Amino acid sequence: MNIVCLDMEGVLVPEIWIAFSEASGIPELRRTTRDEPDYDKLMRWRLGILKEHGLGLKEIQDTIATIDPLPGAKEFMDELRSITQAVILSDTFSQFAQPLMKKLGWPTLLCNELVVAPNGEITCQNTKLSTVRAFQSVGFETIAAGDSFNDLAMMRASKAGILFRSTEAIKRDNPDLPAVEEFDDLLRIIKENL
Repeated sequence: MNIVCLDMEGVLVPEIWIAFSEASGIPELRRTTRDEPDYDKLMRWRLGILKEHGLGLKEIQDTIATIDPLPGAKEFMDELRSITQAVILSDTFSQFAQPLMKKLGWPTLLCNELVVAPNGEITCQNTKLSTVRAFQSVGFETIAAGDSFNDLAMMRASKAGILFRSTEAIKRDNPDLPAVEEFDDLLRIIKENL
């Protein structure tokens, strides 16, 4: 049995941190996993900027409430789920994703929770790769699509990996992964690998 594993931000919805950067007027927050491969480092840096500006979860959630899925994303998800199992694997947080999942028709989402250690440190692991491996351990063959550095491991571990609306640098450094820009092409490649 197959399962398609999709990244969320940049694939199905706009990048949350870019939208928050624009809403808050803090250009440094435009940095995403397309720019920084070390997610823990990126999150520590983001949290430092939020603290410096006195911003928190409520301000981020207010911005997220204004974000809509990328054009064609809901229709893509509806068609994909009609032909195979699909799950969204994201490094985002459930506290960020809920309004977006509603707009996408409540697809299955596996992501992080905002958990802060007593010393204030947030730790993250590559949950996408460990989730793909867990699916494989119970007999699923995985097909994965994403746009950023943090998606490469799950794509490489899958029987098929697809770059979707990725950066030129990531595409150049991963020429063996098919790279597409449109949902129709993504769906075609997924179907070819089912």
